[in-house]
Amino acid sequence: MAKKFVQIVQYETDDIDESLEITKEFLEATEGKRASGRGVTCADRDNPDRYFTIVEFDSHEDAQKNNDLPETQGMADKQMKNSKGEPTFYNLDVLFEA
Repeated sequence: MAKKFVQIVQYETDDIDESLEITKEFLEATEGKRASGRGVTCADRDNPDRYFTIVEFDSHEDAQKNNDLPETQGMADKQMKNSKGEPTFYNLDVLFEA
């Protein structure tokens, strides 16, 4: 049985509005073909300009399918140009949900 999977991306940017716009464009471009479920972007209250995007998938395999979309690479390239430094990725298997 496939486990649910969550990816957390930690990054820094001076322009979160641009980052959110890039994400919205990606969501529109991949409507009906992306494999991701719920996503949320959060601001770090203790560290200005640091953000986290948390995306849920039904499985690691679905995350890989999503990663293989050309639109995913295009979004990643745009996000990198809008970020300060490299993002940090956390790839997590879900063990428990309440």
